[in-house]
Amino acid sequence: MSFDTQPTLSDGIILVRPLTECDRGGVFAAAADPATWAGHPAHDRWQPEVFGPYFDTLCAGKAVAIEKDGAIIGVSRFYVPPDQPEDIAIGFTFLNRAHWGGSVNAAVKQLMLDHAFARVATVWFHIAPTNIRSQKATAKLGAVHRHDAVLDLSGTPTLWQCWSLPRP
Repeated sequence: MSFDTQPTLSDGIILVRPLTECDRGGVFAAAADPATWAGHPAHDRWQPEVFGPYFDTLCAGKAVAIEKDGAIIGVSRFYVPPDQPEDIAIGFTFLNRAHWGGSVNAAVKQLMLDHAFARVATVWFHIAPTNIRSQKATAKLGAVHRHDAVLDLSGTPTLWQCWSLPRP
């Protein structure tokens, strides 16, 4: 499937653009708050020695940077789900805690969903079973938890909740 995993998307407030090595400092600044990772399985990702390999994985996976007001506030990624190769998944998303609870996550996801739905009928989200915050945010988008599966999304087979959202 021909799908641009690093598009440039904007709604005039949020900018989603290709992540590059030059973004390392900006992404680290967005990720440096320990509270951002408190409910996440990788709860120590704010530490430089843990962040470095994480950022390398993002670059290798052709992630996108998320900006607001010219500053990086998070990252996300499009990828092909190993168990649903005809579809696209959105994941590995984090936003700086200052942007939680408002309209930013919905705006980012809408830009990304519009891009994905131009090519596929279903978008998947893979969420760690312990990541309640992401489960709630994904449900707010209208996605539904379909099943659990052990999938290799980043080099290690892991149990994921698999959520899907059909094209409207």
